[in-house]
Amino acid sequence: MASIRELHQQLVSKARSAVEITTETLQRIETLEPKLHSFLCVTADKAIAAAEKVDAKIAAGETIGLLEGIPIGIKDNLCTRGIPTTCGSRILEGFVPAYESTVTQKLQDAGAVMVGKTNLDEFAMGSSTENSGYQVTANPWDLSRVPGGSSGGSAAAVAAEECVVALGSDTGGSIRQPASLCGVVGMKPTYGLVSRFGLVAYASSLDQIGPFGRTVEDAAILLQAIAGYDAQDSTSLQVEIPDYTQALKSDLKGFKVGVITETFGEGLDEIVAERVREAIAQLKSLGATVQEISCPRFRYGLPTYYIIAPSEASANLARYDAVKYGIREEADSLIEMYTKTRAKGFGTEVKRRIMLGTYALSAGYYDAYYLKAQKVRTLIKQDFDQAFEKVDVLVCPTAPTTAFKAGEKTSDPLSMYLSDLMTIPVNLAGLPSMSIPCGFDKQNLPIGLQLIGNVLREDVLFRVGYAYEQSTEWHTQKPPLV
Repeated sequence: MASIRELHQQLVSKARSAVEITTETLQRIETLEPKLHSFLCVTADKAIAAAEKVDAKIAAGETIGLLEGIPIGIKDNLCTRGIPTTCGSRILEGFVPAYESTVTQKLQDAGAVMVGKTNLDEFAMGSSTENSGYQVTANPWDLSRVPGGSSGGSAAAVAAEECVVALGSDTGGSIRQPASLCGVVGMKPTYGLVSRFGLVAYASSLDQIGPFGRTVEDAAILLQAIAGYDAQDSTSLQVEIPDYTQALKSDLKGFKVGVITETFGEGLDEIVAERVREAIAQLKSLGATVQEISCPRFRYGLPTYYIIAPSEASANLARYDAVKYGIREEADSLIEMYTKTRAKGFGTEVKRRIMLGTYALSAGYYDAYYLKAQKVRTLIKQDFDQAFEKVDVLVCPTAPTTAFKAGEKTSDPLSMYLSDLMTIPVNLAGLPSMSIPCGFDKQNLPIGLQLIGNVLREDVLFRVGYAYEQSTEWHTQKPPLV
C-alpha cells in the first residue's frame, strides 16, 4: 500500500478514487482477518460514506487535505460515537459511546476514513495482545508469534497493510514495543501534547495517544493532525504545534546522539544489540556525533511503573460497577452485583493489576510503596534532564527481544513485564519517543531502534528517524502475509 503522500497524489490526480482505495482496504481486511485478528470491529458502511464525501469534494474541484480519504485504524480504547468501544474487555461488551474522543473527532474533521477499531490487551494492560477478552492478534511476520502490546492490533494492521496508518495508546511502551515487533514506525508524543479526552483511562499520568505508520513521514502527518490543546483535557499543553514534516531532512550534521549505557546488558538479545549498534553507526555516518550516556536510575523504571500504573488503574477501573454501562450480573445486593460483574467481566491480568494497585495505595503501604515510587520517578526524570544537557537525542533498543511465540510468556507475568524494560522510563518522565525498524533477526523478525527526545522535541525525533530511514531499506521490507 502506498504512503499518505502517494495516495494523496493519486486522489488529486484522479488516478484513483477514495471509494476505490477504501474498498480495496476493506477487501484486504476481509481476506486477512481470519488469520490476523487485528480488528474487533470493522466499520465498512461508515468508511465508504466518508470516502464518498472526499470524492464529492474532488469532483467539485475543492482542495483536499493530506489525510482526506486515507484509511485509518483506531485502537478500541478510544471512544467513537455510535460505534462499539470495548477496550478489549468483556466488561464493556455492548458499550456504545454517546460522544467522540478529541483525536478521532480531529481525524474525522481532517477527512480520514476510519475502517475499524483494533484489538488490544484488555484496558491496555499487556505486552502481547494476548490479554484481549475477545481474540489474540497474530504477528504478520510469523502468525505463530505475538505482535506485541497493548496496541498490537494497530501495529499488526499497519504492518499487514490493512490500513495506511493507525492510532494506539502508550502507557509504558504500548505503541513502541508492538511497532518494534511488527516492523513499523510507532511514536509516543510528549505527555500532554495530544488530548486524552475520550481515551479510556488505564494510568492517567502515563497514558498518551500516538501514531503508527509504515514510514516516519506518515507518523509525522498523523501526529500533526491529532496534536494540540484541548480544554476538555486538564493535562493538555497550550503550545504551538510546528509543521513536523518540515523537520524531515536527510543529514544529521551537528546532531549529538547519546547511547544509553544501561540498556546494553543482561536480558538483551545479542542479535538485537548487534542491529541497534549497526543503526547507531549509521547515524554517525550521517553526520551525527555519538557518545555513551549513563542514566543510572533507568533500571528502576520497571519496578516504579508497576507500583504507579496499577495504583492509578485501581482508581480508574473502580468506575466499572455494573451501574452505568457495560455488562451486569444480577444479584441480591449491590456489593454482590459489583463482585459478580467484575469477576466475570475483568480478565486475569486486569484483576492482577487492580490488586497490586489497591495494595500499594492501602493504609500503611502508601508511603512505603506509592510515595517512594513517585520519588524514584522524579529521579528518573532528572537523569533524562541531565542527559539532554549533553545530547539532542538518546538511542537504545525498543524491546529486548524480537516477537515471541504466542503463549510463551502467559504463565510468567514477570517475564512478560520485562518486554517493556526499555520503554517504561520514557513514560515516567513524560518524554517523546519513537521506534523505527532497524533490521531483522535470523528468523526474519523485525527489530526496532528507540529514539528518545527532550520534552516537546518531536521534531528532533522525526529528523533523526527520517534521516536514518532514508539511508536504509528496512522500512521497505514487507511481511510474508503482504
